[in-house]
Amino acid sequence: MKQPVRIMPCLDMQNGRVVKGVHFVDIKDAGDPVACAKAYCAAGADELAMLDITATIENRGTLLDVVRRVADVTTIPFTVGGGISDVKSAGDVLKAGANKISTSSAAFRKPQVIREMIKEFGADKVTVAIDVDQNPKLPSGYEVYIDGGRTATGKDAVEWAKEVDGYGVKVILPTSKAGDGARTGYDLPVIRAIRNAVKAEVVASGGAGEMKHFLEAAEAGATILLAASVFHFGIISIPDLKQYLKTSGVMLAQA
Repeated sequence: MKQPVRIMPCLDMQNGRVVKGVHFVDIKDAGDPVACAKAYCAAGADELAMLDITATIENRGTLLDVVRRVADVTTIPFTVGGGISDVKSAGDVLKAGANKISTSSAAFRKPQVIREMIKEFGADKVTVAIDVDQNPKLPSGYEVYIDGGRTATGKDAVEWAKEVDGYGVKVILPTSKAGDGARTGYDLPVIRAIRNAVKAEVVASGGAGEMKHFLEAAEAGATILLAASVFHFGIISIPDLKQYLKTSGVMLAQA
């Protein structure tokens, strides 16, 4: 049976504020996280993500006070990532009010962390994020990047997604570095390639600029459609997007 599609705004965080960049750089302020979270819940978002984009490269944990304040006003499943490197840091974020955690660089450096987190918290609580960029020398044409998209690893992204899937993760979140913030459309080949290689749900992330991009991602097999700037800056409203997808024949999650 086909999974219903969910809409997930993403709050990229830096210094306690929501920000948005292009290709992981050129960062601009996009507002207060609590106000954004309230607005997205009221607008009918199905899930919410919050990513502390500099926690890993600054070698620190997630800002737990921000997680608490956002969790207090959030009425939908809430995933937090950035700086989550082990079971303790994951537990701290969940205790602060997140429903799920997302790990990327730490999971890549120490894959056993994925197994440890699933054992401690359950597979439903653990998302593995994979930042990717094109590399024609690799079998899938995509390479894994870590440290907020700064460090190339030489690892094939689809092979890594398969390994992650083997740990029993329920959600894999690939973000296209080329697409991030560019509003030119999701990287559909990588969504399709990972969707065809894993059992986990696949999140479309990086590149949404207009409504048809969300439809294309759903048709490519993504069941969670993540976006940031088009929502933050009022380019697309969530109610309008849901109506468009429904009219286009996409099965949506029940609110």
